[in-house]
This record gives sequence, C-alpha cells and structure tokens, in this order.
Amino acid sequence: MFCDQCGTQLQSGEPRCGRCGKTVLGLIELRRSRVRDHIKLVGILWMAYSALHLVGGVVLIIVAQTIFGGAIHIHNGPPPQVTVWLRPLLCFIGWLILAKAAACLLAGWGLLQRQQWARIVALVVGFVALLNVPIGTALGVYTLWVLLPTQSDDEYRALAQVA
Repeated sequence: MFCDQCGTQLQSGEPRCGRCGKTVLGLIELRRSRVRDHIKLVGILWMAYSALHLVGGVVLIIVAQTIFGGAIHIHNGPPPQVTVWLRPLLCFIGWLILAKAAACLLAGWGLLQRQQWARIVALVVGFVALLNVPIGTALGVYTLWVLLPTQSDDEYRALAQVA
C-alpha cells in the first residue's frame, strides 16, 4: 500500500505517512488507474477551456453592445430592422457562453479538489462540449474516456473520500 499524497510505501497499520506526515484515511493500492493518472490533467484542461469561453463570451457581449447598440455609427452598416433583434440575440448567446464557462470552471475546480459531485458535472459538460469542434470534442472525448466507465466511478469515489 502507498500514500495517496506522496506515493511512499506504507507499512500496514500505520496511521500516518512516514515521509509527508499525512494521516492515512484510506489506503490506495498503487496500480494503473485511468482516474488516478488523469484526473489532475482533466481538471486543468477544463479550467483552461472555461477561460477560452470566458473571453469569447465577454467579447461577443461587448461587440453586440458597441456595434449593434448604437455606440458606434457605421456608414452603410446594418439597417435598424436588423439591429433591433441582432443585439439582443448576440447578448443572449454571449450570456449562454459565459454560463458554459462557469460550468466548465466549476467542473475543473471540483475535479482538482476531488469533490464528490465534480465527476457528474464534468461528464455533463463533457457531453455538451462534444459539439464544439475541434477543441471541445477532443476534451469531451478525453473526459468521457477517463470518467465514464463504471470502474471510474468506483475509483473516483475512493479518491474523493481520501481527499
């Protein structure tokens, strides 16, 4: 058996790790585990993906408000009949993108903190991200590969209880 924090081999019955001093709440066997090997990377990637969506959502809202909100007068620009419905539509889409960014950030943070609920949130945003070719599709497939199998559920629950 090995410490889940530093990886030092533990003697059976030890209440603390001899190397890092962490209290041993539950022992984890050192074996190749898809969840254990990839959970940190999946969390970091979801946080980076949320940052991309945050920038995109903010830019879209700013563009909608300045160009189609009347702040900038463009000669030969779109007619007023178009700007009446285009600005609210673009703002709505921008807010949806920001909501998706918040969900992705929540999933990434939860995975890094090994929260019980984070696996489900990551799976939901992973399915939604499959529609965003190519980056979202790649991240969604990777997330589903790591977290979707039944064995991954058991491994993640064990990691979440130890954390």
